[in-house]
Amino acid sequence: MVEATESAARFKSDFAALKGEIGKVIVGMEEVVEGVLTCLLAEGHVLLEGVPGLGKTLLVRTLAECLNLKFSRIQFTPDLMPADVVGTNIIVESPEGGREFRFQAGPIFGNIILADEINRATPKTQSALLEAMQEHSVTVAGTMRKLPQPFFVLATQNPIEMEGTYPLPEAQLDRFFFKLLVRYPNLEQLQVIMDRTTGAAIPTTDKVLDGPRLLELRAVVREIPIAPHVREYALNIILATHPGSPLAVDMTNRFVRYGASPRAAQALILAGKVSALLDGRYNVSLEDVAKAAPAALRHRILLNFEGQAEGIQPDAIIADLLEKITDKTGPKLEV
Repeated sequence: MVEATESAARFKSDFAALKGEIGKVIVGMEEVVEGVLTCLLAEGHVLLEGVPGLGKTLLVRTLAECLNLKFSRIQFTPDLMPADVVGTNIIVESPEGGREFRFQAGPIFGNIILADEINRATPKTQSALLEAMQEHSVTVAGTMRKLPQPFFVLATQNPIEMEGTYPLPEAQLDRFFFKLLVRYPNLEQLQVIMDRTTGAAIPTTDKVLDGPRLLELRAVVREIPIAPHVREYALNIILATHPGSPLAVDMTNRFVRYGASPRAAQALILAGKVSALLDGRYNVSLEDVAKAAPAALRHRILLNFEGQAEGIQPDAIIADLLEKITDKTGPKLEV
């Protein structure tokens, strides 16, 4: 038990150090930063959505600077091809004077991958990320090649520019652990941003974690136990997103076409474990699971025609079902 307590304390300390370094550059966005780091430590990938200029790319670049890992940026455009992402075989001259095929790795062969404006690429190119994100490998010319570990994809997308964009298909969205919404800063935060970005001194960061330590932290997350009733609570939340389910709430039956997948349950539980560690506990609570629900479910709930026509937001459905499911399983939670 003492070893577990010490492990949780070291986890919390490393998390705070990493978050603190990012805070030297990024102003505000505390929930987004914590969500990104939760995905990183839970072995998931994150989708950042927000209008241009809010610092989504800067956040990812700053995270890469704080980690002693290989960083790659892929700027998605309509003419980007799958080979531009995963790599291809090229013909080169051998030392003997002959010619041979040699694999030239693409930018996907890194540890921290920024997929910038992912919805600007065609579905064919978007699909190049599917195998990489799920299997941590890519197949080129019939040969499977493993990606370096740890492997973490952060994708950004712009929700307001529709011309020249290709919405991510459901199968691709489901592979993202969290979808985080980057909000516009308030007046005080804007003033700090201007001070940091228009003055002579440019904020810098130090490297606080390396690959082996990050893998150790991920292993610590997996070791956190979860009680049967907490796991059942997470599964009940998932079932409540499916219309026609015995646990479905009124908003689900009225506005939802398809509910969340089992990957969503995995996200709830793993994110709950990270939340417990950050609170200094070695067990997951109902509050930990509920806290992760909006980010884990908002991109996995597909609205039907009525929901789209009335402008219903998935977050409203999630808030409703959390209140109703909580009423059946325990005291009301503040989410």
